Amino acid sequence: MTEDVPTTAPAAPLDVAYSPCPNDTFTFHAWSHGLVPGAEPPEVTFADIDVTNGMAERGEGSVLKVSYAVLPWVLEEYTLLPCGGALGRGCGPLVLTRGEDDADGGGAPGATTAAGLSGRTVAVPSERSTAYLLFRLWAAAHVPGGVGEVVVMPFHEIMPAVRDGRVDAGLVIHEARFTYQRFGLHNLADLGEFWEGTTGHPIPLGAIIAKRSLGQERITALTEAIRASVRRAWEEPDASRAYVLAHSQEMEPAVADQHIALYVNEFTADLGEEGFAAVRELLDRAAAEGLVPPVTLG
Repeated sequence: MTEDVPTTAPAAPLDVAYSPCPNDTFTFHAWSHGLVPGAEPPEVTFADIDVTNGMAERGEGSVLKVSYAVLPWVLEEYTLLPCGGALGRGCGPLVLTRGEDDADGGGAPGATTAAGLSGRTVAVPSERSTAYLLFRLWAAAHVPGGVGEVVVMPFHEIMPAVRDGRVDAGLVIHEARFTYQRFGLHNLADLGEFWEGTTGHPIPLGAIIAKRSLGQERITALTEAIRASVRRAWEEPDASRAYVLAHSQEMEPAVADQHIALYVNEFTADLGEEGFAAVRELLDRAAAEGLVPPVTLG
């Protein structure tokens, strides 16, 4: 009779979800394509950040790209990684209106001042996003009496909705910084300028989180894999180009390059003390306004 020899169950596959946006595909290309020596291979799913925010709140997914704004609801189950995300300067969300022109000849003219947004309808891509938190903080300081109805709609529908007069203003992110003029829209407020001018901090946008149940050793290893992937992307930027453009939703190559240059920076490789301070400031200010639950960021 032989004794049973205890065996260690193999680790579950490392499921990773991030957006198809150029900054994410550029950042994660090397890791996702087995180009980081010794790194555990990820099983990648593409999903917009409003989807991954929901996944995190439901505890789905091992490693997720989410908005920093969702951290107060998920940090019990997930830990914030110090790399791979989007945080920077000059890259904030914009509040867009039709300005003085009324594109379709119906309804009220677009607002040209912050005060003109009082009681107006505003489209936003998500209510669990840094962009939304920045918008509410800005509106509390600059829009007397506050805005009116807030409508959540897919990101790609917001600028057409503003142009066509279906909403009075739209909160936009990412490549819309480079393309809103094509819709004949007016940039009412740059919320990045508001945030940086008010706090001096860079803007916390997208975070990378990992399930605590993965264990510290595995989390440390995947953190190093992400850092190595970022470094390789910078060293060989052309290597990821086909991958980036294949998933950038028909974005023009020049716009994709601008997108990467804006959102992939030193904070992507390491949040550092400055990055963590910016995240704490955002969540503390949002909690003080009753927008998120109070949270202690380790």
